[in-house]
Amino acid sequence: MKFRFIVCFLTLVLGLSTQEAQAQNWFDNVIQIDGVTMTADSLRAVAGVEVVVKSKNRGVESGPAGVFTIVCYKGDTLQFSALGFRSKEYVVQKDIKGQYFSLIQLMVQDTFYLPETIIRPLPDKDHFAYAFRYWRIPDDQYEIARHNTDKYTLRALAYTLPHDGREAQAMYQHDQANKAVYYGQQQPMNILNPLAWADFFEAWKRGDFRNQNQQPSSGGY
Repeated sequence: MKFRFIVCFLTLVLGLSTQEAQAQNWFDNVIQIDGVTMTADSLRAVAGVEVVVKSKNRGVESGPAGVFTIVCYKGDTLQFSALGFRSKEYVVQKDIKGQYFSLIQLMVQDTFYLPETIIRPLPDKDHFAYAFRYWRIPDDQYEIARHNTDKYTLRALAYTLPHDGREAQAMYQHDQANKAVYYGQQQPMNILNPLAWADFFEAWKRGDFRNQNQQPSSGGY
């Protein structure tokens, strides 16, 4: 019995020491990098640089002064990318001692070469007057957006476009609610309703009844 107790006790001690050693190794492998991103030619701060741990889908962005802080493992690769600058990579050394490291990453500006554009003037002022009067310059995106969101355009679209499922359901429920008022009784007639008479006169002026009378009959008298 004593022997089994000693064996269990030693096994527990060895297990705890192994877990503690693994935890210590994991802690020693973690490092916090405090750095700043700057231009390589003038040493000016570069803001908005994305600092990403490669193949791990996580990262940070440098602040207005180019300062960033990121936690990773020793041996990871940091990727630096920003608009107008070439992408850079930095491999964190595995033999760095401690859990803190300072880094200055220099960013090199990337040059964009656009295709050549030649601007020529019109031959004379008469051509300019003709172009100013008759040429139609296509609208830009903002002008197109303003036309599409104009209140008259939206009103015309509301009258012409068909109703979607939500609007059709709302109209059906509204119609059923109006009919439910007269369940079990005779619905009143609109013969004395001035609005109904106004609609009748408008239809009469448009010739709605004349068009119905001119339709060809299907036979009989």
